Amino acid sequence: MAARTIQHLFDEYGESHRNPTNVAVHWIAVPLIYFSIFGLLYSIPALHLPYWGRLTVVSVVLLAVVLFYLRHSVVLAIGMGLFTVLCVLVAKVLDNEVAWPLWAISIGIFVLAWIAQFIGHGVEGRKPSFLKDLQFLLIGPAWLLAKVYRKMRIPY
Repeated sequence: MAARTIQHLFDEYGESHRNPTNVAVHWIAVPLIYFSIFGLLYSIPALHLPYWGRLTVVSVVLLAVVLFYLRHSVVLAIGMGLFTVLCVLVAKVLDNEVAWPLWAISIGIFVLAWIAQFIGHGVEGRKPSFLKDLQFLLIGPAWLLAKVYRKMRIPY
């Protein structure tokens, strides 16, 4: 089976994201879910490996995520990489400056954002795309970024 192009994945994702209310919910919830995952990953202590040094789970996942996007589009990989780094930097600030533990903040955001997502899909009347294919968990944020790129006339 041939790999689906990024546009095909966006089109397929868009099939269950046509209702304006659901799309509006996604503009808020998808970035919050994405952030919360990286907040949770940032909360995992670094491993100290001999001859390698300090290795963090968040760094490994960040690299894997950028490689996933790079497989589909250099421009999307750059944008999603920058957004991911921003998420990690915000996580670092929250971890250092807020009284609540970052993992607790991240779990709270994650749960509330997913509740919003399922409400949005209830309004839409269609199941979330990731129930069909898990890679749509990474397509959702890129789908939003692609909408921004289109408005800015940036080809992806």
